[in-house]
Amino acid sequence: MKTLTALLLAFVATSAMAATNEPAATPYDPAHPLDIAKVVSVSDTPTGCDVVPATMVYIDHQGQTQRVTYQVMGNCDL
Repeated sequence: MKTLTALLLAFVATSAMAATNEPAATPYDPAHPLDIAKVVSVSDTPTGCDVVPATMVYIDHQGQTQRVTYQVMGNCDL
């Protein structure tokens, strides 16, 4: 039982550390240009005929991973 508890606590601690390694997403501000050296990922655009949020993860020229949220038109297939 002690081994199972220790394993569970190790898993929770590892998951918490992994979650904090992900940078917080900041809203896109056109007044502040983005410093993008490499795009890591862009979220899929949801289906719908509305404006929806999207997220891009990128690496800046200092090597830091950044996340930015912005608005896009949904994938409106009528």
